[in-house]
Order: sequence, then structure tokens, then C-alpha cells
Amino acid sequence: MVQSIGGIASYSATDLDRFAEELKRDGICIIRGLFEQKLIDEWAQAFEKLFRERQNQPGGLAPREVARYYLTLPWVTPFANELVFANPVIMAVIERVFFQEYVMVQLGVDLPVQGSDYQETHRDFRPLFSDQIVTPLYALAVNFPLVEVTSENGPFQMARGTHLLPREEGLRKIATGEIPIESFYMQPGDAIIRSPLALHRGSPNRTNQPRPMVVMGYAMHWLHTPKVDLTLQQDYYESLPEKLRQMLRCQVVERLPKEKVETYVNFKY
Repeated sequence: MVQSIGGIASYSATDLDRFAEELKRDGICIIRGLFEQKLIDEWAQAFEKLFRERQNQPGGLAPREVARYYLTLPWVTPFANELVFANPVIMAVIERVFFQEYVMVQLGVDLPVQGSDYQETHRDFRPLFSDQIVTPLYALAVNFPLVEVTSENGPFQMARGTHLLPREEGLRKIATGEIPIESFYMQPGDAIIRSPLALHRGSPNRTNQPRPMVVMGYAMHWLHTPKVDLTLQQDYYESLPEKLRQMLRCQVVERLPKEKVETYVNFKY
């Protein structure tokens, strides 16, 4: 049962165990009402301004096929928020499935706009060794929307359990209908934790409003992740507790750059 302590959603150990088991079995778990509406509203307002700025910057948006974009969030208020990137509920689930030290490597937004289409069904990572050896959970994505996600504005779609299958077998089972590809509808404040190895795709946004979906990436400490990056200003970084500094795989700079050129372009496997 969800409770709120000081405005932070909290769950029982039984709830957290259930989320972890769903994540291991299905490749995804859904945490309803994790973030307060006030926090989502602040992020949505700041994101709208940032998106307009990035549209006018060369390389400010990474293309994600037609009418779909990705952009890295700057590590500033309101996005630099320990209650989000180090949310105790998210951390408790991750620690139940990662059995070594892990790092946060990504903070960005996936954004389909009007005119977008279905993505090719894909994975975000390759398996560790080969498709014939089941890959344990070594990387996770946490997603939460800044608007309600409906059937019309581009819900995330995924086939449960395909993170445990060879890619071609998973695609075949999806094609025959043996494993359905599901749409995940979400309210502002909901979050999902998912395996990037599960076969998934973006769907069309048929509305005239963008559908921003925040993505935070976490991975085992040994995983090389050159396509994504975090850049923190030195004074903010030094203000964090040592545990959080160790959790962030980031570049520390004296001043954050005013413009960002996106390099996370190749994303499908």
C-alpha cells in the first residue's frame, strides 16, 4: 500500500519485492503515483521552455525517426533533484535486482510529436554475450511522463518477458501474437522501471501536443556507456553526499555549457 511521508511516496517491503519480481520476470514494473503532481508540473513547465530553446540550436535535438526526438536534460533546477534521480523507491527496487555497485548514466527525454509513427521494434542494448545466453539485468531504464499518456499521444509499447528470449524468437512470438506488444498508459506521477533488452517501440503521437517522457538510465558499474552522458556543475556536485557522488557517472565542470549537441543518435539493436 502506498503512503506519503513528507510528500515522498513510500511502499512496503512486500510492494518493493513484488516490483523487483515483476521486473525480473516481465522486464518491466509499474509504480503508480510515485511523484507528486507539483513536481511534475515544475518539470513540465521547465521542459517546455528547454525544448523551444533546443529546437533553435544546431544539434540540440537527437532525431528518433520521423517527428520524434531525444534530448539530454541539463543538471539544473528543477531537473537536478535527489528525490527523483535518487528516489528511495526506485533505488530500493534497483538494489533488489542489481547485485553489484551501479551508476546513473543518463537523464533525458523521449519526445514524439504530431506526425510520428511506430518505431521499429528494438532493444536499447545488446546482450552481454550472445542471444543464446540469458543476460541478467545489468542496465535499467526508469521512465516517467510529464503529461498523461493515452492511446492517442504515443504510449510506450513493450512485449513482456522478451528480455529473456533471443531477439529473433521474441520478434517471431510478437509477430504470431503469442506474446502481445502492450501499450502502457500512464498518469503524471507514475513511473516504470524496465529492462532495455525487452523488445519495445514508440507509437504515434496523433495529437497536436508533444508527449515528453523522462528517461533515467542506471547500469552496473562496469558497463561502458559512451552514447549517454551526465554533466554536473562542480559546486552542485560537491554539495551532494558522497554516496550520490559515487552513484553518478558524470563529467564535472566549473560551469555548465549553454548549448548541448546531442550525440545519442544510434539507439536500436
